[in-house]
Amino acid sequence: MKQDVKILLVEDYSYDADLTRRALKVNNLDECLLHLSDGKEALDFLLARGKYQHRQNFSNPEVVLLDLDLPKVHGTKVLKQLRSEERTRHIPVVILTVSADDPLIQECYTLGANSFIIKPVDSVKFHQAVNEIGTYWLNYNKNFPTGTSNPQSAP
Repeated sequence: MKQDVKILLVEDYSYDADLTRRALKVNNLDECLLHLSDGKEALDFLLARGKYQHRQNFSNPEVVLLDLDLPKVHGTKVLKQLRSEERTRHIPVVILTVSADDPLIQECYTLGANSFIIKPVDSVKFHQAVNEIGTYWLNYNKNFPTGTSNPQSAP
């Protein structure tokens, strides 16, 4: 397993996962990508449980690209769990899904999603969107510093 995971892709559809990897490869961002195909494994990885229990000393990814319609644990439940844990609440989560349902979009933002991207059907547009997402979150965004407390949780 890669120790320097910067992008965690949680996607059960292998075609979309492959397109995502190829899009990130354009800017050499695929080398720091880990692809998991179900919600339970994503939670196990991020929370260092099960087969990932020994990764407690590893840093968290800089961004999670999360599909919603996942086997074992739905993406909204993954998001809710990530936001409830101190260890993972500050990891940016980008929802990357085919659903354009307004109540679902609202639910994801309410649960703490940082962004909601509707997957373009056209593979060229999909490639461009993923490339821009990876570039933004890894090269421009500055994540919440680890080891500091959240100012919103202060009394």
